[in-house]
Order: sequence, then structure tokens, then C-alpha cells
Amino acid sequence: MRKITNQELGRPSVEEFAAMEKLPVVAVLDNVRSAQNVGAFFRTGDAFGVERIALCGITATPPSREIHKSSLGAEFTVAWEYYSSTAQAVAQLKEQGYTLLAIEQVEGAVMLDNLAVDRSKKYALVFGNEVSGVEQAVVDMCDGAIEIPQVGTKHSINVSVCGGVVLWKFFESLR
Repeated sequence: MRKITNQELGRPSVEEFAAMEKLPVVAVLDNVRSAQNVGAFFRTGDAFGVERIALCGITATPPSREIHKSSLGAEFTVAWEYYSSTAQAVAQLKEQGYTLLAIEQVEGAVMLDNLAVDRSKKYALVFGNEVSGVEQAVVDMCDGAIEIPQVGTKHSINVSVCGGVVLWKFFESLR
């Protein structure tokens, strides 16, 4: 096997990417404290063509050296908005017709491997703080929740890894 060069991959230019149709998915970051996790969301959002990222509360925003370190420039290709509170972002997305899903371990959550993604809907996926998860008040505003099945001794996985797992499911289902 020979590794494929970046040039051979034929990726779109920044301008071509901006003009591309995006997945009807918004990643909402609820008080994510690590700028490197934020950068990883930008890079994953670029890879899977998400519509945009909503950065909420204490979540870092570009320009940021720490975001850039893990995004590798994807903060320039993925649209984003900042909200002082996650509740404000979620309320606005709900008004815009998005189905709101908390990515959280809550009663009644659908396991990701059992999730049926509806191609006729727009989704806003709420990812929580590295320690406390998605705020309960925000969970209460959501239409449902998704949980990633796990078998290890820890109760969770890193939020940016969680983002990659969940966004892949939506990419696979909606593209």
C-alpha cells in the first residue's frame, strides 16, 4: 500500500467548501472548557461538512492559538456563532425548526447504535462540559438524548472524541 498524498485526495478549496451543501447539523458546545477540544470539533465539523458550530458560555472562540493547534485551520472553513448561554442557542435553534438532541447519559436516551436519523429533519446536537456534561436546564429544553454505548470502567469519553463518534453517525446517515 502507498499513502495517498494530500494533493491526490482532491479536497475542495476553502471557497469550494464554503459553497458546498452542508449536513443539516449544528454542533452546540455547552461550556466546553478546553480550547483544544473546541479545535477538534472544528476539524471534525470540516471533515463531515456540518452546517455550523454554536460556541456557548465559557467555550473558547476563534481566533485562538489553542483552537488552531488542533483544528489545523478548520476554524476558517466551518461557520460558527457565539452565544453567552447554551439555553439561548438552543431556544433559537428550536425556533428555527431544529430537532434538539443532548449527547448525554440521561433517562430515556437512545443508544447511538439504535438511533434512526430522519433525513427530513435538521438537527442540533448538544455536547457538554468535560466534567459536568450538558446542563440539566439545557437537557430539559431538548427533544431527546443520545448516549454512546460503552463497556469500560469510565463513565464517559472525551467530548471531542464523542463529537467524532456522533457526527460520523449523522454523516453516514445523511450524506
